[in-house]
Amino acid sequence: MTEPAASPPLGRAAAKRETWSATDAIAELILAESLRPGDPIPTEAVLCERLGISRSSLREAIRTLASLDIVEVRHGHGTFVGGLSLSPLVRGLIFRARSDAADDLRTLREVLEVRIALDLAMADALAAEHAGTSDAVLTELVECMSAKADRGELFVDEDRAFHHRLLEKVDNTLITEMVTAFWTVHTVVQPYLGVAPGADIVETARAHGRMLEAVEAGDTAAYRRAVRAHYAPLERAVERAVEQTGV
Repeated sequence: MTEPAASPPLGRAAAKRETWSATDAIAELILAESLRPGDPIPTEAVLCERLGISRSSLREAIRTLASLDIVEVRHGHGTFVGGLSLSPLVRGLIFRARSDAADDLRTLREVLEVRIALDLAMADALAAEHAGTSDAVLTELVECMSAKADRGELFVDEDRAFHHRLLEKVDNTLITEMVTAFWTVHTVVQPYLGVAPGADIVETARAHGRMLEAVEAGDTAAYRRAVRAHYAPLERAVERAVEQTGV
């Protein structure tokens, strides 16, 4: 009796479809079971049985989900729901900005425009939360930025801390993550493109102080003016680079 022919191995396209099917299935399982960041997900054996997929497809799917921060693999401990952060977006935008010499400055300019739009959009919420208060940490950060600027030093760490602290009182985690994400893309990409951080860092430092004064006074119009002043040196630096390269 002739033995039935063995099934041909999966082609690359079919294997990719199976991997993405497994990826979607694991993501749906996380949602269906209401798992939260840090919660463990079932073991490989359980997932293979429940989802009806091969171990190789499962592992490839786990790697894909880990790259998206949907799951986190802790070697020796298992697989857990990831932080669900915007880090994949940050990595993608940084790669995009650095991968095409013709578009890198344009991407940086667009990232800067998004940062400005996000800061301006939060004017009312920031003024409502900070009005009538006095934040010693923010005040100290402003003083530190001003002192460094006077010495001709950059203040990257203080800048990041300032924007994060300013948004802490606003009950909008996604906005905070987006502001941080685009801040990171901007500060990482800018040096690779040879764009100066802004000729007048003193102007930028003082603008942070005006932003703080405005929100603590509940003055949204003054805050928006301060935001524009904060980004003006950066905008000028990018525009000069664009003109020099003819992008």
